[in-house]
Amino acid sequence: MQVGALKKPNEGLHSAIRQSPLLSRDGLLEYLFARAFSGLVYSQIWEDPEVDLAALRLTPDCHVVAIASGGCNVLSYLIDDPARITAVDLNGAHVALNRLKLAAARGLPDWDSFFRFFGAADEKANIDAYWRFLAPRLDDASRAYWEGRSLGCLGSRRISIFARNAYHHGLLGYFIGLTHVIARLYGVDLREVLRARTREQQRDVFETKLAPLFDKRLIRWATSRRVSLYGLGIPPAQYGALEASGGGNVAAVLRERVERLACGFPIESNYFAWQAFGRTYPAGGEGPMPPYLKRENFTLVRDRAERVDVRHGSLTRYLEDCDDRSHDRYVLLDAQDWMSDAQLNALWAAISRTAKPRARVIFRTACEPNLLPGRLDPTILARWEYEAEQSSAFTVRDRSGIYGGFHLYRLRD
Repeated sequence: MQVGALKKPNEGLHSAIRQSPLLSRDGLLEYLFARAFSGLVYSQIWEDPEVDLAALRLTPDCHVVAIASGGCNVLSYLIDDPARITAVDLNGAHVALNRLKLAAARGLPDWDSFFRFFGAADEKANIDAYWRFLAPRLDDASRAYWEGRSLGCLGSRRISIFARNAYHHGLLGYFIGLTHVIARLYGVDLREVLRARTREQQRDVFETKLAPLFDKRLIRWATSRRVSLYGLGIPPAQYGALEASGGGNVAAVLRERVERLACGFPIESNYFAWQAFGRTYPAGGEGPMPPYLKRENFTLVRDRAERVDVRHGSLTRYLEDCDDRSHDRYVLLDAQDWMSDAQLNALWAAISRTAKPRARVIFRTACEPNLLPGRLDPTILARWEYEAEQSSAFTVRDRSGIYGGFHLYRLRD
C-alpha cells in the first residue's frame, strides 16, 4: 500500500465546494459546509457495495479509481480481485480512516479482532490492538491524525472512538444520534424498525411511528433550512437539487427516502437500516454487514489489501497526472452533485483520456435524473454510453435507499 503525505484535513475542500462569493448568502453556506465537512464525516460509507460490484464487473486486470469516503466500498471491491485500486479523497480524515482499515486488515491477527475493531467498534481492546498491531504499520501522518486530540472526542485521542462506538461519531454519526433524540421527544423509538420480523411489520412501524414525524412542525422547519442537513453530508448545491425534486418540500423527499430504508428490504439483509435505526451492526457478526467485514471474506481482504493506494487530494488532479488509457473503472460516489459545469467537464475530460477500452463509470445523484446531459461537453459525452435500463435497476437494488439515482456509463467501442 503506497501512501503519500497526508495534508491538512480540509486542504482542497474549500476550492472544491465553494462556488459563490464568500460574502453572499450561498457563499457563506458553502463556507460553513466546507468547515463542517473538514473532519470525519462517514465512519461507514452509504453506497451499497454489492450494487457497485454488480455494475463494475471487475476483472483481474482492472485498475479501479474511487473516491475513498469511509472505505467500506474500497475494501469490499477487493473481494472481486481487481489488480489495483487507487482511493482518492479531499478529506484527510477519510484518508486516515482508509489507511487504518487497510492496516487492520493486514495487521490484526484474525477476523474476530477485525470485526471487533470495525464491526462492534466499541471495546477498549481495540485501543490496545491499535498500539500493538496497527500504529507500527501506519504512516506518520495517519498516526498523527489518530493519535491527535479533538473536541469531538472530548479531548481524547481520536482513536478512542473505537472504544466508544465509532458509528456514533463523525458528522453523520452525530446527525443520526440527533434524529434519535428528536424522535424520542415525540415518543418514538427508531429502533422499533429493527424489531420487526416481517416486511409487513416494517411497513406498520413506518406508517404508524416514523411517517408522522415528517408532519411535525419542528421537523418541517428544520428540513427547510439548508444548514440542517449538513450532518448528512449534503452541501448547498445538493440541497437545492433535493428541494427541486420535492417541489420545494424537502421533508417529503426525506420521508420517501426513509420509507425505502425502513421498508424496501428485509431488515435481516440491510445493514444500512441497522446503522440508521440502531446506530450499530448486529452483535456478534452474524447479521447484515458490509462485504469487507464478513468472516468469509476476511482472508481475501487481508491478502489483497496491499493492492490499494490511498491518496489525499482531488480525483480530477490525480487523473490529470495519469497516463492515457491507464484505468478501467471509476467510482465517483455523489461528488458530481457538488460540482460546477467547469468542474464536471474537467473531471470527465480526465476520465475520458485515461479510460481503457470497455471502461465503466458509476456514480449516484441526490435526485433521479442523470445530471450530465446539458452540462457536459457533447463531444465528451458522446464517447460514453449511458446504460439507462441497468441504471434504473441498480437504483432499485441499492439498500441504503438515500439516493435518487444510480448511474452507469460505459465507454463506447
